[in-house]
Amino acid sequence: MKLLHRHIFANVALTCLASVGLFAFVLMIGNALRDLLGYVLAGQLEFLTFLRLIGLLVPFVISYALPMGVLTGVLLVLGRMSSEREITAIRASGVSVAGISAPIFFFALLGTALSLLVNFQFMPAARTAYQQELAAAVRKNPLSFIVPKTFIRDFPGIVIYAGEKKDENTLRDFWIWEVDSQGRAKRFARAETGRIVYDEEENRLRLTVFNAQIEVRNEKDLEDFISESPQDPSMERATFELPLDRVTGARTVRTKLKWQTLDKLLAEWRRLEKPDPAVPREERERQQMKVQIVIQEKAAMAFSVLSFALLAIPLGIKVSRKETSANLGLALALAMAYYF
Repeated sequence: MKLLHRHIFANVALTCLASVGLFAFVLMIGNALRDLLGYVLAGQLEFLTFLRLIGLLVPFVISYALPMGVLTGVLLVLGRMSSEREITAIRASGVSVAGISAPIFFFALLGTALSLLVNFQFMPAARTAYQQELAAAVRKNPLSFIVPKTFIRDFPGIVIYAGEKKDENTLRDFWIWEVDSQGRAKRFARAETGRIVYDEEENRLRLTVFNAQIEVRNEKDLEDFISESPQDPSMERATFELPLDRVTGARTVRTKLKWQTLDKLLAEWRRLEKPDPAVPREERERQQMKVQIVIQEKAAMAFSVLSFALLAIPLGIKVSRKETSANLGLALALAMAYYF
């Protein structure tokens, strides 16, 4: 019996670890492309910084990959054993389904404990460090936001284009549009040359353009184009201030509730329980409910490892498919239904 349990446990553990690694890799690539690719192409991230950020993504993606990996691994192992009649032979020798499931249940409990540790400790700490590291890395080289022959849309309400970057601070054939919420141009300026300076104290870029031609739209009807402003069709010198807080993040990254560890969440809960004359009771209760929801979400995500394992045991035996693609597709469908 012990030999059988070790055999099942080893197969499930190895397959689940491989599945977790696969899902973690896919999720990590997706997050890296979404969050980091633009900064890498703009030259704002050094290679070592990029590797550190990728490493800080691991606890975040593991929190999602662990439940799906356990579900997939159990389905793969039991599906193969069932299709090759191993389950039938084991049952014929007098071992019940509960006996077959015991090592899987034990492994799922270990996975649940690990998931609780990741969700409440490692993931929040890594996510906060990730945001701080990314913001600090981008602020080290803020002038790289201006990439030649590229439309820069990082600044709210502003679109920038520079035909050429003569050096780190000097631009040629510089264009700038001020747009409304629908992306329609309200004002437009084109300059032969421009100069960009980073104001570290204010965390903003200061753009100074020379010999600028101005075009203004009718604010009542932005489709009514006015080729030149009647008051000031051209300017020898103009300055634009572009704050970077909304692009790189403020100097101090605001820690969201879901990025806080369990001890901080409980401390916040206790703080909100105390009466505060400056905060109405209804507001404190609303904030308390937010903390409670975050704790419940993290716990539910961790215990989904156990739930998926218990769901995969009868499914793996019943489906009796040893094909990896079939079991992987079934696992993805179940995981997506759960998250939905």
